[in-house]
Amino acid sequence: MLKVDQLVKTFGGMTALAGISLTVPDRSILGVLGMNGSGKTTMLNCINGIYEATAGEISLDGVSLIGKAPHAVFSEGVGRTFQVPRIFPQMSLLENLAVALLNKGLSNAQVAEISAHWLNKVELYRLRHNYAEELSGGQQKLLELARIMVANPKLVLLDEPFAGVNPSLALLLIGIIREMPQEVGCSVMLVSHDLTSVYELSDNILVMHEGHVLAEGNAEAIQKNPDVIEAYLGA
Repeated sequence: MLKVDQLVKTFGGMTALAGISLTVPDRSILGVLGMNGSGKTTMLNCINGIYEATAGEISLDGVSLIGKAPHAVFSEGVGRTFQVPRIFPQMSLLENLAVALLNKGLSNAQVAEISAHWLNKVELYRLRHNYAEELSGGQQKLLELARIMVANPKLVLLDEPFAGVNPSLALLLIGIIREMPQEVGCSVMLVSHDLTSVYELSDNILVMHEGHVLAEGNAEAIQKNPDVIEAYLGA
């Protein structure tokens, strides 16, 4: 579904990504680990068009995403959440979701039905007429995820979805993410410092270090990898 080939991103004289390559197969979850500054969020920003790649190729379902603006990448089927949720604070929850369905050719009744489904899924339907700014930080992350999912994405990029979320909402998020590949039919790239959740949810795991891919494999292989252990814990 997603293919990243020799992705490079520089900022002046600093190289943030030094030739990253990866694939995310259809209906799978790729976990991405790495210390702060390893390039995880920069990579997501390149994939969804916030940053323009310095070199390399990014394609989704065979369509190049290089040079496309974020709204065009979204139209190609890429949804994105952020470590700090980017919701429309003075719009209701229903209005936040309706924004993602603009220009989809749907009737008001269809928009209402899809929005209700996802607000129920994230357990926010009872607050559907509230302003988004009235939600807790964890609830705002759930709203942001629902706003992506109403558009039926091919690929979802999740940037630290569990950060600052209380345990009960984190469990709800984990359950939703686990179901997404098969029930929704999308692929997921999960960037998180929550090692337990990444190990539990991911089909494959990529570990980044200083703009490079340090290791790749399943949870068992990553946990035993000496380079990963050294990067996280020291030699």
